[in-house]
Order: sequence, then structure tokens, then C-alpha cells
Amino acid sequence: MPSWEFGVLVQVRDLARALRNDMSRSQSQSMEDKDLMVAEPQFNINNESWLFPSAEGAYRKGIDALESYLSRLTDTKVTNAQFYVRADNLVNWLRTVEKRLGGLSQSLSASVGQSRVNTDMAGDAAATQSTPAPENLEVKTPWSKLDDNFFEARGAAWALLHFLKAVEIDFEPVLRKKNAVVSLRQIIRELESTQDPIWSPIILNGNGFGFVANHSLVMASYISRANAAIIDLRNLLVDG
Repeated sequence: MPSWEFGVLVQVRDLARALRNDMSRSQSQSMEDKDLMVAEPQFNINNESWLFPSAEGAYRKGIDALESYLSRLTDTKVTNAQFYVRADNLVNWLRTVEKRLGGLSQSLSASVGQSRVNTDMAGDAAATQSTPAPENLEVKTPWSKLDDNFFEARGAAWALLHFLKAVEIDFEPVLRKKNAVVSLRQIIRELESTQDPIWSPIILNGNGFGFVANHSLVMASYISRANAAIIDLRNLLVDG
């Protein structure tokens, strides 16, 4: 359960940052929304903090600030609260989502152990990095972390599923203009598959095509497909 909750929390943090930096601001030099300035830091408190301040108390302050922002948005007499439905705002958030899902997919795939080619410097002949790294990497998730990674990914997918359903409503004019509604619905369908019931009492870690199932690889498949569809959606919003 803590891992599932952490997956949800990371998605909340990313969306709160996008609301504060992009969706509530018209330009790069515009003023920040007063409620979102309060909300975004509250969700970034250490999730294991339990006293002075407690994580739960900080999250409650963040939720209260978001509810205040929503209340101001729906009040026609208030003019200093805005939510800008623009393609570039959605694209900026989707870029963050891509990286989150890509990282989750990699950690899930490492459940069986893999030898990976280091692609950190690919695509730029002039690129450099601060410290050397081997050309081939051996990655394997410790057995004690398998279920943590699985449920973190499941929680992140659950939160993202609900956020994207909201995006379909809030960004409907932009999505229709770019002919991207169907693409978004396909992402939602992929994420819904990550929430299917788990019939095993434990998270199994079979080897690839072995006799025993590997739940992490199944989850990685759904998340990778959702991530690929998000990349396509972002490109469609930029170029479509």
C-alpha cells in the first residue's frame, strides 16, 4: 500500500507543478496563482515525515489550496484565477509523464535481470557526461523490491488514468482541433488494463517465457504501450 500511494503521490506532484508553472499562467512572465503557490510545495514534503510537520497535514493544506483555486475558477466575479486550455500547456505536462512512465517501465523490466547497452549519450556526438559509465549495464531488481516496484507503477497508472480522463474534458477543444481525442482514449484504455484484478496472492517473478508468470513484465508491457501512445499524442499536439 505505501508503494501504491507513492506512485499516486508522484503523479500528483507532477500535475501540481504543471498547474502552477503552465496551466494557470498565460506567459513566462505572468504572475503565479496564489493558491497554487501554496499547494505545489505541500505535496513535495517527504512522504515519510510523520511529525512537525506530518506528511498528511501538508497534503491536507495542499488539497485545501487546490479546492480554493477551483472555487475561484468557477466564480465569474473573480478574475485573478485562470486555467488556460492550450496545446503547449498540455504538451509540457505530457513530457514529464513520458519520463515517469519510461522510468517505471525500466524498473519493472529489470525484474528478470537484463544486460543493457548504455544509450545515455546516444543522438548527440558532442554530448559529454560528468563521470564515465560502462558501455554495458547489468540491471536486476532485488527480490525484496519486486512488489514495491509493481504497486508503485500500479498506483501511478491509477492516478494518471484519472488525470487523463479529466484532460479529455478540460482540453476537449484542443484535442478536437488536433484530431487527438481517439489517441487520448487509447492511452486511457491501456492504463485501464493496469488496474485489472490480480488473482495471485503474491507478485510472481517468473523468467520471461518461463512456466511461472511474471507480473512485473505484464505491467511493464501496458505502461510501455501507454507511454508510446503518449509520445505519439504529444507529437500530434505539436505538429498536428
